[in-house]
Amino acid sequence: MQRKKAGTLDIGADGEHLAESFLKKKGYRVLDRNFRYKRGEIDLIVQKDNLIAFVEVKTRKNKVFGNPEEFVSDVQAERIMEVAEYFIHKHAWAHLIRFDIVAITQKPRLEIVHLEDAIA
Repeated sequence: MQRKKAGTLDIGADGEHLAESFLKKKGYRVLDRNFRYKRGEIDLIVQKDNLIAFVEVKTRKNKVFGNPEEFVSDVQAERIMEVAEYFIHKHAWAHLIRFDIVAITQKPRLEIVHLEDAIA
C-alpha cells in the first residue's frame, strides 16, 4: 500500500477544519469527526434539526485535474454508506439522513462548495 505524502495529509486535515467551520456557520452541529468502522471512515457527521448529514470532505490545491467532488469513488461511497449504517444503528437514529460532499479548492482563491445529497 502506498502512503500519502505528509503534504497531502496536511491539505486533507486543513480541508476538514475549513469544512467544519463552514458547516457550523450554516447552523450544523458536529456530532463526530473521522468516524471509523471497519475499513471505512466518514470525515464529518453533522446534525441540523432532525437531519444527520454524513459529510465527505474533498480538498484539492487547484482544479487542474477536475473538481474535488469528482474524486469520490464508487468504492469510497459504498464504504461511507456502510459506516453511516453502523452509526445510525449504534445511535438508534430514526430521522432524516443525507450524504453530502464539501468540496474545497485552495487556488487560485479559496473556494468551499457544500453539495447536499451528493452521494447516492
